[in-house]
Amino acid sequence: MMSNDAEMTVTDEERELLEGWTEVDGDLEGCSPDMVRAVLGSRLTFGRMDAPRSRHWQVPEGVDCFNDIAYVDDGLRAHKLDLYLPHDALLRNGRVTPVYIDIHGGGFMYGYKELNRNFCTHLAKRGFAVFSVNYRLIPSTDFMGQLSDVLIALTWIKNHLDEYPVSPDRIFLTGDSAGGTLALYTLAVESDDQFAQRLGLKPAGLRPRGAAFVSGLLDLTPYLSVDLEDFHPTGSPTDDLTRVAPSFFRSFVQAGGDQVADLRTMVDMVHLPPVFLNTSADDFLQGDALKMAEILCRKGRDFELHDLRPNRLQTLGHVYPVAMTWLEESRQALDQIHDFSYDLI
Repeated sequence: MMSNDAEMTVTDEERELLEGWTEVDGDLEGCSPDMVRAVLGSRLTFGRMDAPRSRHWQVPEGVDCFNDIAYVDDGLRAHKLDLYLPHDALLRNGRVTPVYIDIHGGGFMYGYKELNRNFCTHLAKRGFAVFSVNYRLIPSTDFMGQLSDVLIALTWIKNHLDEYPVSPDRIFLTGDSAGGTLALYTLAVESDDQFAQRLGLKPAGLRPRGAAFVSGLLDLTPYLSVDLEDFHPTGSPTDDLTRVAPSFFRSFVQAGGDQVADLRTMVDMVHLPPVFLNTSADDFLQGDALKMAEILCRKGRDFELHDLRPNRLQTLGHVYPVAMTWLEESRQALDQIHDFSYDLI
């Protein structure tokens, strides 16, 4: 996505800001020039979009933050999680507060959990305990490695739920963009042991009651048979993912992932719990949410679709409830996630 070397140059000031919520280039040593250009280009494109928004990110009053809890004791930033709790839940010290587990987006190569702190704390403000999970990024691992990280984090959460004033059986998943991909496959693994065994993955055993996908990249089929010799960039935010797709999804395909990646096949195989789908008319992944909604509808499955059309003088775009929680439309989306979830409790 970056067109010249000047755009790939990172100032010290910019690096300090971006490293608050993403890796920049510290993991790119030894990578091929094509990999560096794809990954660093993607990180800077998204980071420069998020930088002005970050000035408006804030933790609302009444939310307590427990940061950088290691779910793997290896010292990696990628293997840490945060917990956000409504302060009232701590004061009451009960075991009734429902739990959301959030998986951040970023095209599988950008972002850490801090990217979603604003979203997670606003969910917590609405009465949820929210675990926000890190995972290793491209090029440090591939899709199967990221799924494994998320499932290890979920296992840690399951084993430590009794240490917090939360409900052990009112669990929900959420993810945005590429985090929506990871949340969808995690939901399938947690909901169906045979699906998990087919991919060689071990469920945490949490059995979520539902999931909320915000601008989710839900259809992987376009990325599983990419021929880079015939690839022509379109200017889409998914171009960088397409460039790295052959190596990123290789082990997933080898595990049989290409046989279950079709959404119709997945919905046939796995009786997913109810899902909430959020998108907008100017979201470049709107089609994924609409396709998922159509499949779920035809199968008679339980879901909610919220596809907002901004007026002609406004934009919402990709993951607006995550990146811009101060918008009225974002507040409505967060309220809708609350209502969707509480209806399932």
